[in-house]
Amino acid sequence: MSSMTATPSPFSPADRPQLGLRERKKIKTREAIRTATYALVKEQGYDATTIEQIAERAEVSPSTVFRYFPTKEDIVITDEFDPIIMDELRSRPTDEPWMVTLRYVMQKAISYGMKEDQETSRLRTHLMVQVPAVRSRMMESMSVTGTMLCEAIAERTGRDPESLEVRVYAMSIVGGLMETSLYWAEHGHRDDFAGLVDRTMDVLEHGLSE
Repeated sequence: MSSMTATPSPFSPADRPQLGLRERKKIKTREAIRTATYALVKEQGYDATTIEQIAERAEVSPSTVFRYFPTKEDIVITDEFDPIIMDELRSRPTDEPWMVTLRYVMQKAISYGMKEDQETSRLRTHLMVQVPAVRSRMMESMSVTGTMLCEAIAERTGRDPESLEVRVYAMSIVGGLMETSLYWAEHGHRDDFAGLVDRTMDVLEHGLSE
């Protein structure tokens, strides 16, 4: 998927004990392809980087790259972390106000993710701003994250995940986080990303209050 934020997760998905060996190997392969892609992009730029070069750097075949990522843009925008974030949302107390839960999970992911790989976070959001194909693919993939978030909201509130209200609310969160990532990159990554996300949560919770 599309990441709910532009930052890596606080967890290492490939090391999750509940995953089988085959699934962990798949995740490690995807991570190797992503690592190769970001290294090449930093060296020579996004447009000059080819699937063949990525495959060679990751020590896999081009067909393997395409099996995991249908397009080059997917390598940039997808990650393993949406299900983990959803698990975190579901692990919070059921009587906790929803926005308190959402702020907690977002800030936890950001704080750990920024410590782990701030450079990749910046490169990823830079590509979202500079490469129309990456930004377009990200917008297409938002519906996947939105659907997962609808399910989490429905579980917490008892509402129908397919209801208009839940769908609008979920996509407002996903869209708001994407705009936050774009804003961060457009302003040269000068702002504190966690602070920007907190401001985003304020808007989602209170609207354009004075």
